[in-house]
Amino acid sequence: MLPPARGFALLLTGFLLVMLPVIEGSSNGMHNQASSGCSCHSGGSTPTISQNFPTTYNGQQTYSIQISVSGGVSGNNGGFNVVVDKGSLSAPGIGIMAVKVDGSGLSATHTTNSYRSWAFDWTAPAAGSGAVSVDIAVLTANGNSASSGDAWTTSSVTVPEPGPTNTAPTANNVHISDQPAGQSTAITQAYYDVNLHAVYDYNDPDGDLESGTQIQWLNGGTAITQYDDQIVLDQAATAIGDLWTMTVTPSDGTDDGSKVTSTNTVEIIDYDADGDGYGDQSDAFPGDASEWADTDGDGVGDNADAFDDDATQTTDSDGDGYGDNASGNNADVFPNDASEWADTDGDGVGDNADVFPDDATETLDSDNDGVGDNADVFPNDPFETADSDDDGVGDNADAFDNDPTQTTDGDGDGYGDNASGNNPDAFPSDPYEWTDSDGDGVGDNADAFPDDASETDDSDGDGVGDNADWAPNDATEIADLDGDGVGDNADAFPNDANETLDSDGDGVGDNADAFPNDATESMDADGDGVGDNIDDFPEDATQSSDADGDGYGDSPQGNNADLFTNDATQWADADNDGYGDNPNGTEADVFPADSTEWFDSDGDGVGNNADAFPNDATETADSDGDGMGDNEQAILEAKQAEEAEEAAAQQRMMVGIGLAMIVITAVVVVVLRKRMGEEDDVAKDFAAASMPLGMPDMSAQPAATETVQSVATTESVAAPLAVVEEPTVVNQWTDETGHTWRIMSDGTNLWWNGNDWQKV
Repeated sequence: MLPPARGFALLLTGFLLVMLPVIEGSSNGMHNQASSGCSCHSGGSTPTISQNFPTTYNGQQTYSIQISVSGGVSGNNGGFNVVVDKGSLSAPGIGIMAVKVDGSGLSATHTTNSYRSWAFDWTAPAAGSGAVSVDIAVLTANGNSASSGDAWTTSSVTVPEPGPTNTAPTANNVHISDQPAGQSTAITQAYYDVNLHAVYDYNDPDGDLESGTQIQWLNGGTAITQYDDQIVLDQAATAIGDLWTMTVTPSDGTDDGSKVTSTNTVEIIDYDADGDGYGDQSDAFPGDASEWADTDGDGVGDNADAFDDDATQTTDSDGDGYGDNASGNNADVFPNDASEWADTDGDGVGDNADVFPDDATETLDSDNDGVGDNADVFPNDPFETADSDDDGVGDNADAFDNDPTQTTDGDGDGYGDNASGNNPDAFPSDPYEWTDSDGDGVGDNADAFPDDASETDDSDGDGVGDNADWAPNDATEIADLDGDGVGDNADAFPNDANETLDSDGDGVGDNADAFPNDATESMDADGDGVGDNIDDFPEDATQSSDADGDGYGDSPQGNNADLFTNDATQWADADNDGYGDNPNGTEADVFPADSTEWFDSDGDGVGNNADAFPNDATETADSDGDGMGDNEQAILEAKQAEEAEEAAAQQRMMVGIGLAMIVITAVVVVVLRKRMGEEDDVAKDFAAASMPLGMPDMSAQPAATETVQSVATTESVAAPLAVVEEPTVVNQWTDETGHTWRIMSDGTNLWWNGNDWQKV
């Protein structure tokens, strides 16, 4: 059994060894794993993938793709792998370089585990390559440097090429009939027990057979969906009074044509057994030709029922239109008096005898003028009831009942005879005149120009007074501005004495028109025989057309010749490499003076032909050909060196702490042994116990004495346990070819051959 001091020292040393840090490598993505997923990770809820691959692709077109993952494990750590079977993948030209692509260009993955969204480019294959299959795997990680507690998922996408165009079919002669197609005519009525047939003619410009045509039946304008696509509407679906229409949407299986509504609406009608004009299904008395309805449902037909809309009344003894039943509706307050039945205002006088049946304050109208005696200002004058303007003349006799300044209108023209009052009549004896606005002595009604004292007549009725009219008796002319003897209305050029005709109606007179019979042309400035309107270069006789509208002529021998006649963005090519010099156009030559270069996809100033990374603005060269740019390689190597130095420093610090603790342990052991020596004079026998690894054999040493000084001079301090340091992993990554590498803390490099780690 070990002494307590030594046991404590060994336990403390073991604890310190366990506490030494384990150096983990930074995460790098794996290629060609998208279909199988991240099977080595597990533990969290399934995340969700977001991606924007196109629904169809155009050959050789490059698409910017974004992949992101949400849900799953909380945090910001994650990774992805995308694999396509056609086209090529490439890292984006700008932004954070968090994506790498394998040598085949078919797999993309992450370079660091610090993101959950990534961007890269996919260049579609050549046209005719067929559908492209895409596999996607994404991972959300908890950042614990282990594979537990993570979550992943996969997805597959198919991107087809656009299909051929197709012309949709049409439907004609759409109608409803009681007979099938071929024997049908459009009908407007059908008995309730007859089937209805949807009839139409199908036409397809491409000759495609009918497939998937939609038929919809509508009752009263509302679609009845349970009968969709039925060519025959069974009579069980119809009811008397229905108004049926139907629509047809023709289809050839690829495209639907326009929906067409039937040309007719069919009313469902009933049979009439008693011939009274009402169908049996709706006739309340189908066997009685004198009755067909019982509107109020009291069992008495409407024709015999004095109150066919009132179930509480059926008879009217005094024939006054009010029922004898006092408890029902329309009860007769005076059932035996045919002249009375109601007293609405409750004044005891029947409504018929009461001149004001709804007004309990009035019952008499002595002068029968419709106004009760109580309210009539003139109760004994049947012609007057009120005097609105209080001028003593009743409103009926007062021509101006709201104007106390006027009472009479001798000529009845609505203007008062009193010249000093409101609305005075300038012509009080002439019912056709009352105002002379321009003071020319002619009333406004007879004056063709009531506000112009210089005009009164317009003989030709053209709206211009005779005094100012150049042709007062010709309603089609009023002036000849240019004095050429032709009225302005007939003169095509009323302000030009040199022109009167425009044969082609182009707005240019025949005298000045270079093409007098061509309404589309009037000038030929360059004299090339092509009118200026269709001449794209009207002042250049060497050019007349510009097919792409870029301002450069189509003729190669003319001025401003266009080398790209069908491309409006390009016209010149200084280095003759087939790409235009205009930097803002399509197919623009970024290097117009260099025939070996024309594109710079990443804008780094190095042409794509010479750029080892044409889509990455941060890289242009790959000196060692490992697929990683020189700039990124330098950054990675610097980062690896920095991580190695940090790990070594941390390890040195922990070893130093461990050594310090061992020294402290040794001191504790000496003190404990001293105390044990004082308590027990018996000599210690160290020969029987086995020594810990690295401790000297103390059996050959002399026995301890009882003095402190002797202990200090004869017993050596126990040596610390020897710690065998194993190198740790400073960094680990997988290269473009799939090989996994490690940099160890002792400076060695290892690679995995599939079975074990090999030293380089």
